[in-house]
Amino acid sequence: MPAENQLSRTIDQNVPTAARMYDHYLGGKDNYAADRAACEELDKVVPSTRRLALNNRRFLQRAVRTLTQEFGIRQFLDHGSGLPTQDNVHQVAQRIAPDTHVVYVDNDPMVLVHGRALLQQDERTAVIHADMRQTDEILGHPDTQRLIDFSQPVAVLFNSVFHCIPDSDTDGPLAVVERVRARLAPGSVMLMCQLVSEEAEVRDFVTDFMARATEGHWGRVRQEKDVAEWFEGLELLDPGLVEVSTWRPDTEVAPRQLTHEWVEFGGVGLLR
Repeated sequence: MPAENQLSRTIDQNVPTAARMYDHYLGGKDNYAADRAACEELDKVVPSTRRLALNNRRFLQRAVRTLTQEFGIRQFLDHGSGLPTQDNVHQVAQRIAPDTHVVYVDNDPMVLVHGRALLQQDERTAVIHADMRQTDEILGHPDTQRLIDFSQPVAVLFNSVFHCIPDSDTDGPLAVVERVRARLAPGSVMLMCQLVSEEAEVRDFVTDFMARATEGHWGRVRQEKDVAEWFEGLELLDPGLVEVSTWRPDTEVAPRQLTHEWVEFGGVGLLR
């Protein structure tokens, strides 16, 4: 894998990225025609994707609020954070606890540009340019070292990102989880979710489509059992591993994922 200074800093408007497609689904403006066209093609087979993206964002916000209010977490490390949008992790957490520190990590150069512009006046928050698989580089980065004390509890976020990397004994999702978990203090938490489908036809189509559209910057749509494996050894917070719109909803009438060709599936685990 490339080190941070070897990652591309060139923004190619003709090749879609997962971050910009996600931005489009959330109603953002930091995306290009290629990203919007890819979303239109994806919607033909999995038309629930916009609802899925919105529900995933709400899940992240609820989880950050819960971890800050109920568990006293004051440090967040957000892998594959994507483009800044409304109510980012630092905004949700710092409304509750202004002293919260947040480090965002992404390999998309557009995220780096927009994120650093947004956060240039916030000394408690930083954006670093790295691949989420580069655990040593991320944890050893000067901004991470400045903002995160790993002797204290940290919330590590892998929100809707593991489908972007392929399986590998050394750099697949499980290997990344194990490397990060080994560096965390008791009381830390790991939020993890990804796109899953129990329908082989959906998994195969989306995996192939996104691999072609993003020119190989993709992993695969997985199954619920794959996600469950990442949480082994962690204590699941209620309600466990679920379709994320049902994770501690704010109200009984909160938006739910009504279609099930694919869903965001995951939860939050506590390290004792």
